[in-house]
This record gives sequence, structure tokens and C-alpha cells, in this order.
Amino acid sequence: MTTQTLLSGDAAVNIPKPVPVTSSRAGSLALFALALGSFCIGTSEFASMGIIQLFSASFGIEIPQATNAVTAYALGVVIGAPAVTLAAARLNRRTLLLALMALFVAGNLLSAVATSLPLLMAARFISGLPQGAYFGAGAMVASYIMGPGQSGRAFAIVLAGLTIATIVGSPLATFLGQHLGWRETYLAVAALSGLALLAIRQWLPRTEALNGAPIAQELSALRKGQLWAVMAVATTGIASLFAIYTFVGPIVTDAAQLAPAVIPVALAIFGAGMTVGNMVGGRLADLYPMRGIVLGFGVSLAVLAALGVAGQQPWVLFPALFILGGGLMASIPTMQVRLTTLAPEAPSLMGAMTLAACNLGNAIGAWAGGVTIDAGFGLLSPAWAGFALTLTGLVIFGLTVLGTRRKA
Repeated sequence: MTTQTLLSGDAAVNIPKPVPVTSSRAGSLALFALALGSFCIGTSEFASMGIIQLFSASFGIEIPQATNAVTAYALGVVIGAPAVTLAAARLNRRTLLLALMALFVAGNLLSAVATSLPLLMAARFISGLPQGAYFGAGAMVASYIMGPGQSGRAFAIVLAGLTIATIVGSPLATFLGQHLGWRETYLAVAALSGLALLAIRQWLPRTEALNGAPIAQELSALRKGQLWAVMAVATTGIASLFAIYTFVGPIVTDAAQLAPAVIPVALAIFGAGMTVGNMVGGRLADLYPMRGIVLGFGVSLAVLAALGVAGQQPWVLFPALFILGGGLMASIPTMQVRLTTLAPEAPSLMGAMTLAACNLGNAIGAWAGGVTIDAGFGLLSPAWAGFALTLTGLVIFGLTVLGTRRKA
């Protein structure tokens, strides 16, 4: 097996050299299987926000309290990303992906039968545990398939399933929840995830090149201070996306005074922006080291201000949702590439940590938006909470860039 040697501290680290196979049908099917799995994960994650009014009414609780189920999922991702990745460090990535999808199916089945908010929170936590490790392992497999110099595009392809879920999966799941019930939403996700499990089993390559690495090798990456700075940028910067997405339903029906049937449309518009941003961000990440973050955060700040001032107007709300989703998603592949550049000896862990940072931002954004609404600032107040969080991320990024240049 051909390997490339990288230097990590004082030790040489051998990493399988990627072998591009995207020109073959096998490579395309493998990438499709990975994207299908991330589509299921994205549908489950974002559908919870679209049906939050349904299960809050079912349990007889207020919407801010119901966001605890969203937060529980995000915390499952944050905890599971490093914990599961490290626990399964030596597993072949194909085997790991199969195990993760099986756990994800179980979590969604438990969500469908939950009889109280605490039980739903526990089920959503279990559902979130596989996500970070899935994207970490999936990014490694996609990079192997696509070849050198395309890690940004490879990560964007795996992430594409999640963003497409915000256009198709989440709105359809919300529509299903509105007409059949929120439990049926989670049952449908579990069924589709079973198909993704079969696709991964059938189409992912069986090769020793995808074997795991020693835990010590993965852990060595966590000693690098710059890695944690990038994580802080991702967490605070992306939080504003979830501060808005979590409350799209109430914003559409109560702030903008539109019919509940418009909620899936708003979610699809948000998702379309995220998908476009992810595609653009994947190319930016491979060509330029910083533009994805600077452009994405800068545009998002302007949009959040517009939402906070005039988000009750449909002509402001819908374009703002599209641009906000695009701006923030464009920054994520850049963060992934920066992390893998900082720690090439731990590609799976870095992919997992990217998703962990984003989902910690999910928890923080949903919590911050709920706090501002509970404080009586109105349903558009999450936009200002998100503005403060993304501005914090941009400031942290600027400080890290200045610090790096001074050292250089």
C-alpha cells in the first residue's frame, strides 16, 4: 500500500495516499452512499426544528422549553464526535460508518416512540452521537476517493447531503409532521436511514487503506492551540444560523403572520441557500485559505441586522434566509481544510471536530434565541443574538490571523 509520510511533532506519521477513483462508477456510487447518509442525518436534525411546534403542543410545553430537544441532539453531536471517533480509532472507516448508521436508525426509532420531553431529549441525544464521527469518517473516505488536493470538495460532497436535506428532506418531514404527526416524521427518517445503511454496505470500497489509526496519533492533534482557535471560530460564527433556523416556524406564522403551510417553503429557501453556499465554499476552501470565512461571516452579519429590523416583512425574510444559509455554509469547508492542514495525522478526528463545533454552535444558537424570546424581546430577537455570536467568531478569527502573522 502506498503511503505518504508527514511529520507530527517528533514522530513520523504514515497516512494512506489517496487514490482517485471518481471517474469510475464505483467511486460515484460510494460518494452517493455517503451523501445519502448525510441526507438522512440532516433531515433528522433540521426536521426537529420544523416540527418543534408540533411536539411542544403534544407534550403541553412552551416552544422555548421544547428547544431542549434540539439542544440535546446538538450536545449528542458535540460529545459523540470526539468520543466515538477516538473509541473507534482503529476501526476500518467502512465498518465504522455502518455501525454509526445503525445507531442513528435506533435513535430515530426511539424518538418516534418518546412519550415525554425528557424521553425525547434522551432519544435525540442518542441520534446525535453518530453525526460528528460519521462526517469525520465520511470525509476521510471521500478524500481517499477523490484524490490529493481536493479535501475541501470532498468534505463539501459529504456535507451536500445534509444541505440538500434542508431543501427537500426537512420541508417534506415538516409537511409529513403537519399532516400525519411528528412521530411519523422520525419513523420516516429511520426507514430512509436503513436504506442508507444498505447503500454504504454495498458501495463503499473494502480496502485496508481506510483502516483506522492508533488513538495516540489522533489525540496528538488536540495539543495544538491553533486547532482550538478554529473550533472557537466555527462554534460562535455558525451559531447564528441555528439561532434563526430553530425559530423559523414561529417567525413565519407569528412574526410575519403567514400560514403554517409556508413554513416548509421557508425551510426550503433556507436550505437552498445552504446548498449553494456549501458548493461555493468547497471550491473556495481548496483555492483560498481564508476567503470563505471572511466573506461568509461578513455577509451573514449584514443579513442578520436586516432580519432583526424588518424580518416580519416577507420580502425581507425570504431573501435573508437564503443569503444567511449560503453565507454561513460557505465558511464550513474552509474550517475543515484548516483543521486538516493543522492536524493531517488525524483526518477523521478533524472532520468530526468540525461537525462538533458546528453543533455546539447549534446548541448555543438555539439557547441564545430562546433566551431573547423568553426575555420578551420578540420573535425576531434571535437575529440579534446571532449577530453578536457571529461577530464574536469573526473577531476571534481576525485575532488568530494577526497572531499567526506576528509569529511568522
